Formats: sequence, C-alpha cells, structure tokens
Amino acid sequence: MLALRHLDIVILILALPVFLAADLPMLGYVAGAVAWLVQRAIQIALNRKAAAADDPRTVAGIAVGSMIGRGWLVALTIFAAGLEDNDAGVAAAVLFLVLFTAYFTVSMIMRPFQKPEQPA
Repeated sequence: MLALRHLDIVILILALPVFLAADLPMLGYVAGAVAWLVQRAIQIALNRKAAAADDPRTVAGIAVGSMIGRGWLVALTIFAAGLEDNDAGVAAAVLFLVLFTAYFTVSMIMRPFQKPEQPA
C-alpha cells in the first residue's frame, strides 16, 4: 500500500535510468524532479496547516493559494529549463505530467480508503 501511495516518487526514481539511457537532457530531469518534490513538500505542509484550521474560509484560502502558487512554481521552473535548452524544458514538462498523472490517479483511487483525519 505504501508503494502505491507514493507511486509518483517511485516513477521519479525509475525515470532517472530512462533519462540516462535515452540520452535525454539531465537539466530536464533535474528541473522536473525539483519542481515535483518542492511542490509536493509545499502541498503536504499547507495541507497540514489547513487541517489544523477551524475556519472553512481559512481552509479554502490555504487550498486555493497552495494550488495557484504551486502551479506558478512548476510553470516557472519548466520555463526556466526551457530557456536554457528547449529539449530540457520539454523533458521537464513531460516528466512532470507523468508524475502528476500518477499522483492524481492514485489519490483518486485511494480517496475512499482514507480516514477522515488523513490529509489528501
């Protein structure tokens, strides 16, 4: 269950040999991996903060601000990699999309099995 819950991290680790074997730009891997890990850390921290809040407006504000801010962080990171090297920007974007798809799919599958006090 734990490996399924963190399938995005497993895919991120497995993507490194793929990048190396396919001779894809390492800047793309690094940019995609850093963007993914940083935005996930922010998500976890702010989900905990939202779970501790009593006011529904505060919870909604934290959730919305988190989504917008993390989106901008990822977009700017991929854009910066693309400015340095077009192929690196594309590789970072594809890596991020694969990780997001895995994370989103698993979170939708696991949602019915979560306890109410567990953050999403």
